[in-house]
Amino acid sequence: MELTLPTKRSKPSADLSTKTTLIYGPPKIGKSTFASKFPNALFFECEPGLNELEVFKIPTYTWPDFLAACQLVAAGRHEFEAIVIDTADNAFKYCSEFICGKHNIEYEGDLSHGKGWALVKNEWHRVLTRLASLPYGLVLISHAVDKTIETRTGDDMKTQPSLPDRARYVVLGLVDMILYCDAVPRKDDDGDTVVERVIRTKPHPTYEAGDRTGRLPELLPLSFNAFAKAFASPSSKPSK
Repeated sequence: MELTLPTKRSKPSADLSTKTTLIYGPPKIGKSTFASKFPNALFFECEPGLNELEVFKIPTYTWPDFLAACQLVAAGRHEFEAIVIDTADNAFKYCSEFICGKHNIEYEGDLSHGKGWALVKNEWHRVLTRLASLPYGLVLISHAVDKTIETRTGDDMKTQPSLPDRARYVVLGLVDMILYCDAVPRKDDDGDTVVERVIRTKPHPTYEAGDRTGRLPELLPLSFNAFAKAFASPSSKPSK
């Protein structure tokens, strides 16, 4: 295809099938359930845990299986609108194991001059970028972990996706939305403590979150209906 210069500016899309989303949070908070509500979602099942959900899923417990699933999706001839990687942590683990096996090493650091780390990162970046470029939504699920972050004023704790840094930086640069699923305790009218499950969408010193689209409020109930309604709101404007 011959390249030509554009004659019109591109316009932001309000279609979730064009977005890449990272969902992370503590175990059993409802990340997979939330992701299962994306229209016509197909799960790449990288770890057990979907038995209680009625979903379309492909077992992807090795990197070759993951690549084969990607090829099936890319070929089209299906009605799926979103691909869910559950979890991205395990998918990256399979990627690392595959590259290490291909080069007859046990660990990425066994190759000199950081070559092993670079090979794994490049493969991870290549495949995720290709998936994100397909005409389907891409949803990545990860767990949450508290990490010590060095700042100018000392060490602070920050909640982040549990992906290794070399995988996490690729994902964070790729996604349109980083949704942190959190549990917030509060007192009800009777004075009893109840826990509300919420989604945090904006950057904060104590946790990783973000919304490149600018469509979402800072805090939402952990409900796909609430999320989809806020995302589709015509009164919101994407951030610059």
